[in-house]
Amino acid sequence: SEMIGKKIDQVCIGSCTNSSLKDMLTVARILKGKKVAPGVDLTLSPGSRQVLDLLSSSGGLSDMISAGARLLECVCGPCIGMGISPATDGISLRTFNRNFEGRSGTASAGIYLCSPETAAASAVAGVMTDPRTLGPRPKLAMPSKFAPEANIIFMPSKKPESVEILRGPNIKPLPKNKPLPDVLSGEVLLKVGDNITTDHIMPAGSRILPLRSNIPAISEFVFEAVDKEFVARAKEKGGGFILGGRNYGQGSSREHAALAPAYLGVKAVITVSFARIHKANLINFGILPLTLADPADLALVKQGEQIEIKNAVNGLRKGNKLEAVLKKSKKKIELVHDLSPRQVEIILAGGLLNYTKKSAGKKK
Repeated sequence: SEMIGKKIDQVCIGSCTNSSLKDMLTVARILKGKKVAPGVDLTLSPGSRQVLDLLSSSGGLSDMISAGARLLECVCGPCIGMGISPATDGISLRTFNRNFEGRSGTASAGIYLCSPETAAASAVAGVMTDPRTLGPRPKLAMPSKFAPEANIIFMPSKKPESVEILRGPNIKPLPKNKPLPDVLSGEVLLKVGDNITTDHIMPAGSRILPLRSNIPAISEFVFEAVDKEFVARAKEKGGGFILGGRNYGQGSSREHAALAPAYLGVKAVITVSFARIHKANLINFGILPLTLADPADLALVKQGEQIEIKNAVNGLRKGNKLEAVLKKSKKKIELVHDLSPRQVEIILAGGLLNYTKKSAGKKK
């Protein structure tokens, strides 16, 4: 209610969030017989090809297009700054789940997150609008079942050795990680504060996302928005540690935010607390996630400090505590983890792919 009447320039509906058939049909019903307000750009990104097909066959897609909406592909698109960036200082209403600064491709834009109903009503009004002012919520008739698209699923070859993998020059093999050594040592390459997002770690946008299949190239942008010297320092020092505050790694589940630092030699991330999905990604790519037993110890560790963790292998298998020695200040701090036995073995193997390959070999 505090935002009612605020002028908008853009409305984006869909992407991976609020893009189901129910969401899209609701928007179509609101737009039916109406027109998008002059000066407002409305885009639609259905959640899947199946949603788009059903939306089209129901007639809802025609209602949306007739109202003035633009149809985009069933991809992330505007959410990660791949096109449809707002105007400078523009106001964009989006049904997405992220509005980190600069993520849209326009650092100065005002990005507001909302429901599909609010987005559709506002697109018609030209200002932020409460959809309840349009009347009761639309009643929808959903299909009794959704048929799978079997024609886009290909089963693995029974003769995998005969399959040729075609890679263009911008596609590089996934880097292979090594098993965790018993002694972890290196420099604190970067110290950051609370609520570091995966956009801070691995930026989105049109410059960077085309490199998703080229880990050596995309790793050049790690922590670009935080410290432009990070990559050069990580290479010079042969990897090391990252130190963070609370809720490290919040945001999108972008696995490159773990994969690219692993490529640069990051051995462990030490924080006060982790965001759940990012911690799982760190484990999958062989980066050890550790938390400070005493959060006050965060103040003791400076960027550039040399850290050594001995007996890492046995320590991880036998308990949940490790001791880190700060070589410059001659102090010791206690680190803890909450890894399951399986996650411990994944870390020790150097990541999930190494662990899976090793497990498959044992079964044979």
